[in-house]
Amino acid sequence: MSPRSASSRRFLPGSPFNNLQPVEEVEQYAVQDRVTHDKYGLGRVVLVEGETVTVDFGSHRLRIDSPFRKLTKL
Repeated sequence: MSPRSASSRRFLPGSPFNNLQPVEEVEQYAVQDRVTHDKYGLGRVVLVEGETVTVDFGSHRLRIDSPFRKLTKL
């Protein structure tokens, strides 16, 4: 038997090592940060509690939990 080199190994699509996703960094917000939300529009951060932020959108306040997928810092 001849030894196989690493370059001749076949690709295994079901391998758990092929599905490693990069770790997503959670954006940090501070009080008075201007933000925009996909649904509610422009707002200002009024409270930060751990991984939850409270945003004032003018007509109402909304608590948003991490990860902040629909929230963008301006």
